[in-house]
Amino acid sequence: MSEISLIGKKIGMTREFFKSGLSIPVTVLKVEKGRVIQLINKDQRGYNAVQVGFGAIKNSKLSKSMKGYFAKKNTESRRILKEFRVKNLEHYKEGNEFGLEIFKDIKFLDVKSKTIGKGFAGAMKRHNFGGLRASHGVSISHRAHGSTGQNQDPGKVFKGKKMAGHMGDKMRSIQNLEIIRTDIDNELIYLKGSIPGSKNSEIILKKSVKNINKLTISEKIEILEKSKKNQNKKK
Repeated sequence: MSEISLIGKKIGMTREFFKSGLSIPVTVLKVEKGRVIQLINKDQRGYNAVQVGFGAIKNSKLSKSMKGYFAKKNTESRRILKEFRVKNLEHYKEGNEFGLEIFKDIKFLDVKSKTIGKGFAGAMKRHNFGGLRASHGVSISHRAHGSTGQNQDPGKVFKGKKMAGHMGDKMRSIQNLEIIRTDIDNELIYLKGSIPGSKNSEIILKKSVKNINKLTISEKIEILEKSKKNQNKKK
C-alpha cells in the first residue's frame, strides 16, 4: 500500500512534548480515507495504476459525465480523483478504502503542496537581492534589481532572469518529514516541522522516495536513556 498517496488538509501547527522534556514543532494534518474507484492494467494503457477518489461532494455540483462515471462504478461521488502507478494490482480492489493505516510501519514521508501566494513582489523580496546603496547618489531606485539586459550582442534578456514578478502559489515538495504521531481514530497525523501552504490547503502525502537510515527523535531519546542507565550501573 506504500505506493499509494493520501490527501490531507492542513489544520495548523502546534508542538509535541516527549518524556525527556524535548519540545518539537509539528504540523497537524487531517487525512480522509481514500476509495479505489478504478483499476488500470497494462492491457488498457500500458501501465498498472490505481485511481483513488478523495473527499465527498454533492451530486448537484458534478457534471453529467462525472455523474454517469460514478454511477457506472456504483460508488459515492468524490471531489478529487488521483491516479497512482503501482507495480502490482493484486493488493487492490475497486471499492476498497484506506487511510493512515498504510503509513503504519513508515517513519518518514514526502509531502507536496501549494505555497502561499504573495502576489506581485519585487526582486528584494522575491529573490533576496540586497538592493542598491541607501545614499551617495542613488535616488528612487534603492530597491531596484540593477542591470537587466545585455549589450547589443546578444541584445536580449535571457529566460530565467531573476526579476520582479508573481511570488508563491506554486507546487513545492518537501522530503523526509518525520512522523511524530498518528491518531487513526480522529484521522490526524503529526509531521515534524512546517509544510508549505495556508490553513485548509490540500497536502499530498506519500512514502519517502529516498531510503533513509537516520534515527527518529524517539529512537534517539531511547538510546540516550539506555546510555544513562549503563553509566549509572557502572558507578
